[in-house]
Amino acid sequence: MAGRLLQAGVVLWGVSTIVFVIVRLSGDPVALMVPQGTPADVIAQMRHTLGLDLPLHVQYVRFLAGLARGDLGTSYVQDAPALPLVLQRLPYTIELTAAAFGLALAGGLPLGVAAGTRRGGAFDRLALPLILIGQAMPSFWTGLLLILIVSVRWHLLPSSGSGTPQTLILPSITLAWLSLATIARMSRSAVLEEARRDYVRTAHAKGVSPRRVIVAHVLRNAAIPILTIAALDVANLLGGAVITETIFAWPGIGRLAVEAIQARDYTVVQAVVIVGTAVFVLTNLATDVCYGLLDPRIALAGAPS
Repeated sequence: MAGRLLQAGVVLWGVSTIVFVIVRLSGDPVALMVPQGTPADVIAQMRHTLGLDLPLHVQYVRFLAGLARGDLGTSYVQDAPALPLVLQRLPYTIELTAAAFGLALAGGLPLGVAAGTRRGGAFDRLALPLILIGQAMPSFWTGLLLILIVSVRWHLLPSSGSGTPQTLILPSITLAWLSLATIARMSRSAVLEEARRDYVRTAHAKGVSPRRVIVAHVLRNAAIPILTIAALDVANLLGGAVITETIFAWPGIGRLAVEAIQARDYTVVQAVVIVGTAVFVLTNLATDVCYGLLDPRIALAGAPS
């Protein structure tokens, strides 16, 4: 576990460094903060106040020092600490991501298992094209299609906003669509792979019921690859939340990141990326713990001799 924590720290440092450099390649934020015709001395004074006139390596050292203290700077636009701004929006993104992840698991896992246990059957032939279509549809297209049909034509659900269960339905479906198809495809492949194992044929030869073979043997051993792809989908959901939150005006960190990028608000962009990376790293650590629970041999392999 100590090694995993060290790796997590290196990942956070690496991501922080990359985003620090990239946001400064986007241009001078002061140019967007002042009206046209502002005197050069006023612009220079503002850059000095924000610390943007310092050499890049000095800014980087100050950035790392603040990061070590939990201080990610002050928003240039809102004149407020960047980290609290992100943490205020984070619950909305977690709510949306959790709802989408629940939908993806609830739909994708049964669909993939049912298709895998009925390979070549009518259900499998119907499910496989649906899975491929789901993986081919980008989230922005799915979101706009749902808004056009469900909100504009049928007037069933709101197309934007937050705070009620109704406003969560369309964004969560949009965000879950690709993950659902991915989990279904991986579940089908994992079940098919395990179904060809010798222990499955032995269980059938002993007269064990097909349902028990699937539940007690196939699914247990197929759980690790399914868990792996599900954990990776958390990152996809966090990344897809940027587009989904923008389409549905959902007040999460994805929408905040878009607004900050448009305003060249360096500190807020850095805070969003760092917080999102921390969430992803914690998810991976939790996944490693689950590996050990599903298969103790994995925990023993990672233990020092």
